[in-house]
Amino acid sequence: MSDLFSDLNNDPLELIQDVYLLRGFTDYHKLSTDIESVIKQAPFRFMYTPGGKRLNISMSNCGDLGWISETSGYHYVKHDPTSHRPWPGMPAKFRLLAKQAAAITGFNNFSPNACLINHYQQGQQLAAHQDKNEPDLTQPIVSVSLGMSARFQIYGDTRHNKPQEIELYDGDVLIWGRSARLIYHGVKTNCAIPHPELGLHRINLTFRKV
Repeated sequence: MSDLFSDLNNDPLELIQDVYLLRGFTDYHKLSTDIESVIKQAPFRFMYTPGGKRLNISMSNCGDLGWISETSGYHYVKHDPTSHRPWPGMPAKFRLLAKQAAAITGFNNFSPNACLINHYQQGQQLAAHQDKNEPDLTQPIVSVSLGMSARFQIYGDTRHNKPQEIELYDGDVLIWGRSARLIYHGVKTNCAIPHPELGLHRINLTFRKV
């Protein structure tokens, strides 16, 4: 798997304290076979908030546990509620990518067991939110952008702040933790640049330790 990463010596850019960006760390082509295998077993679906509103983007999961949103709340479950089967196993390339990206930014013992896979089409967005359903908040979040570009928004400690915005492209990886573990963040795709293979589609792999 030595060709998984474009540059293992890639210096991270610290966007704000404890939020790091690795530009061009991988690319869709290197992960596409594994993504297709996972989605074949657990297709993308739209979930609903506890208030009954459909989320803007479709989702799937792989790993020991999968994150779901439903009328009873947000939580992790061992089985896909659509198929009632265990979520697809996390591909070895996924796990290695997350571990290496985390280690570069000082999270040396990150071992993810859950990967939320988000699918965006142009114009879809994810509103400001926190990733806070994980029991151990000392573990980072590793987020891999694949496909069309997107604008990542960092709000900080409240969703009412004016966000810092950063353009993400195919293969970019964001890592956040420590003092930034509970930052509010969001995603916009209204000005996306198409990807050669995926066109105006974006796949986001978000690795967590649950």
